[in-house]
Amino acid sequence: MPKLLCVYCASSDRLDPKYYAVAAELGRELVARGWGLVYGGGKTGMMGAIARSVTQAGGRVVGVIPEFMKARELAYDEADELVTVITMRERKLLMETRADAFVTLPGGWGTLEEILEILTLRQLEVVKKPCVFLNQDGFYDPLLQLFDRMLAEKFFKPSNMDLFRVARNVPEVFSQIDTAVGVQAESKWFETR
Repeated sequence: MPKLLCVYCASSDRLDPKYYAVAAELGRELVARGWGLVYGGGKTGMMGAIARSVTQAGGRVVGVIPEFMKARELAYDEADELVTVITMRERKLLMETRADAFVTLPGGWGTLEEILEILTLRQLEVVKKPCVFLNQDGFYDPLLQLFDRMLAEKFFKPSNMDLFRVARNVPEVFSQIDTAVGVQAESKWFETR
């Protein structure tokens, strides 16, 4: 069984085509590098683009989708394994458990919520797997600036900035995963009394 790369990304079908192109490129590249995909199980938007590209390249696709989305016919039925769950929380936990690393492509609230939960778990040392933002065309620059402010104002320690990596393009995603392997979180708390 190949290692599984968990990819968080948009399900919107109204985006600039450049976003679907990068999702498809990531799908092809992860297969070329011997990875499989675990993701939210959808057939629309960037989610569908990456799943289809992995399938077309001969790779393994594991989708995890809540029943209410499957009932709306949003599931990627061509997945090698399509797991149906009841809640979004179950979906996230199963994806987290199955993944060997996490990559976040541009997305909306759901995408942001998913990766921030993983970063929180990284900080608490519940999850110890690499996390990478694919910062396509500077999409995540405002979020990274917010992280800098959080650091400057001591909402977290400098070592938190080592708990994730930023890639500018698809090939860089995999070198960033490699450099993030084994990074340990520092204790979250500055001082407890």
